[in-house]
Amino acid sequence: MNTAQRLGYPKSTKLIIIHADDAGLSHSHNRATMQCLKAGIVNSYSIMVPCPWYYEIAVFARNNPKHDYGIHLTLTCEWNTYKFGPVSPLSEVPSLVDKNGYFYKTREELRQYGKPEHIAKELEAQVQKALKFGLNPTHLDVHMYSVGAHADFFEAYRNLGAKYQLPIMVSGELLSMVGLNPQEIIRPNDLTTQKIHIGKYDLFKEGALNDYYTKVAKNLVPGLNVFLLHPAYDDMEMKAVTIDHPNFGAEWRQIDTDFFTDPKNKSLFEQEDIRFVTWRQLKAIQSKS
Repeated sequence: MNTAQRLGYPKSTKLIIIHADDAGLSHSHNRATMQCLKAGIVNSYSIMVPCPWYYEIAVFARNNPKHDYGIHLTLTCEWNTYKFGPVSPLSEVPSLVDKNGYFYKTREELRQYGKPEHIAKELEAQVQKALKFGLNPTHLDVHMYSVGAHADFFEAYRNLGAKYQLPIMVSGELLSMVGLNPQEIIRPNDLTTQKIHIGKYDLFKEGALNDYYTKVAKNLVPGLNVFLLHPAYDDMEMKAVTIDHPNFGAEWRQIDTDFFTDPKNKSLFEQEDIRFVTWRQLKAIQSKS
């Protein structure tokens, strides 16, 4: 039974969540995310609790509870000159940081050095910080899907979702991408995403991201589709954050913002066999299982 059926739709129904990652990363990112929610077709976003601009987006989330938002659990920091680290005291999660006290840049470093007990502690600390601020997240997902660096890390993620009764983003594609075997990880009751849609660096270099997004909208698969985008503005702030890192860099994020706030693109998803769904709906059926 796919996710569409569990929500009461025919198996062939194409469900869509258009989701914005990385809120809280920067002021630029927050402004673009808000714009995508207010004026665009984005219906979900997630918040990076450890990041410098978390407070701004947390206030927005608390004041705008109609929008679905999750906690974008963060264990890595890929940027060259823009750094952040754990919410937990460093003395309690020393295996998660480099010699300067910041998250590792890559999943490979996290896999090599991270201890499962420190992973579990930090993930819960991020959720607790959000809850204490008065946030009411609709789901959990993961920056760079770094919980997939090790099966024990993913188990901590799964346990966290169960503890707080929040759906977690489970994707066979993402698991394969980060090196885990989906058949060994995914369970029958998981609210599994049938297809993740995310831009590729080759498409960005070719100037073909818009064409790709348009093509995807016209060729969704039955079940749950999740569009993962990264809205921000190609301004001085984001250029500094993403310096020497064109993959998901400032220019790419501007493209995402423009596409998903363009009124002309809304019609791409207004087809009879496409239904927008929310994490709240997924949360409701999870609580019954």
